[in-house]
Amino acid sequence: MAELIISVSGLRGIVGENLTPEIAARFVAAFVDLLPAGPIVVGRDGRSHGPLLAGGVQQAITRAGRECLYADVASTPTIGVLVRDLHAAGGVQISASHNPPQYNGLKLFGADGRVISAGEGARVIEGFRRTTTDGPTSGAATGKVTSLADTTTAHLHKVLATVDVEAIRRRKFRVVLDANHGAGAVLGKPLLEALGCTTTVLGGAADGRFEHPPEPTAENLTSVAEAVRRAAADVGFCQDPDADRLALFDEQARYIGEEYTPALCADHVLARAAGAVVTNCSTSRMTQDVAAKYKLPFSRSAVGEANVCDEMIAQNAVFGGEGNGGVIDPRVGYVRDSFAGMALMLDLLAARSEPLSRVAASLPRYEIVKTKMTLDADRWRAGPAALRKHFADAAASTLDGLRLDWPDKWLLVRASNTEPIVRAIAEAPTAAEAQRLCDEAQHVLARL
Repeated sequence: MAELIISVSGLRGIVGENLTPEIAARFVAAFVDLLPAGPIVVGRDGRSHGPLLAGGVQQAITRAGRECLYADVASTPTIGVLVRDLHAAGGVQISASHNPPQYNGLKLFGADGRVISAGEGARVIEGFRRTTTDGPTSGAATGKVTSLADTTTAHLHKVLATVDVEAIRRRKFRVVLDANHGAGAVLGKPLLEALGCTTTVLGGAADGRFEHPPEPTAENLTSVAEAVRRAAADVGFCQDPDADRLALFDEQARYIGEEYTPALCADHVLARAAGAVVTNCSTSRMTQDVAAKYKLPFSRSAVGEANVCDEMIAQNAVFGGEGNGGVIDPRVGYVRDSFAGMALMLDLLAARSEPLSRVAASLPRYEIVKTKMTLDADRWRAGPAALRKHFADAAASTLDGLRLDWPDKWLLVRASNTEPIVRAIAEAPTAAEAQRLCDEAQHVLARL
């Protein structure tokens, strides 16, 4: 049996194998124990076993004497907005993000509508591991479940307020939206309608019957390319099941990808508002180059959405993101948000009156290579020093694993928290150079 994947932001597992309603209830009970007074928002991403797990989550909340505000199918960023808009004590999103269909999971939000911090997550894990199935989820329910009649209006208005709606409407964009039977079309379709787009929706029914593997990568999205071509679309938007990530196709039905999403949105935001920009340390340096173009501050965080948001708040940043297509616009909320990304992209295209292919080509071009190797924790302890010695001409940072920077390329080497593997990610002007950096890193580590 595969092990349950537990992290500081939540958990994921295979439903019916290592993830059950009882386990979900135990985990949420440990979370609720740490929250201030108030109701708790709960949503799910459209997977078929979402209602089963929602029953366990609701049970944990009501047995703690709390009110559960049930949003049913809703995107992850929408849950963040609802927590703030309804003055809730926290939130739970039932989602396994981009994992295969047999998986599901839980993502936890604090009262500020953000994914909880690493410190808070560690306390939840500690409480979860102290309990058994006879623990805090037993007893009669004294709270109640309230179904939310309107889950999208607040989020929709926040997104529309960030862009020139009339300018976008005048362009009458043709758009393909691939929600892939996740939660994305619940808000994605009305958002694009409000922006005057002629929209072809793929996988709009939120039933978890994915038409392609759920991670929005090039190899998984060949059917979307065909749809963009058939619709003669100006842009194709591809979401993961909980709609916090956004990948792009241009008007030529070419996959632009996820790394371009935060870089292009940052370019548009910084053209209009001066301020700092934050990405994590595994994101393409395109966004750093955009900040440099505007002579504005740029900083990196450790990998993880909560870490990016912490750094954004510390720097009073006007924009942040992650290279997995995660756009974080603080005007909407400190959560990765595909809807904010779609609106910003359409606003950019309306402002520049250029096709997406030409806008994307204006950014510096880099290639990213990602590799991994088996290496146990004992051997990895000597790894950072060995890598720094081997790559002595690079600037080194230990913010998250070891990152090595040169003027036009970088290498990040990080050990997994859940598996005996080490990941090496490199970015350079050519794929060959990025691959060389990864290969050299693996060669150094193999000699330990």
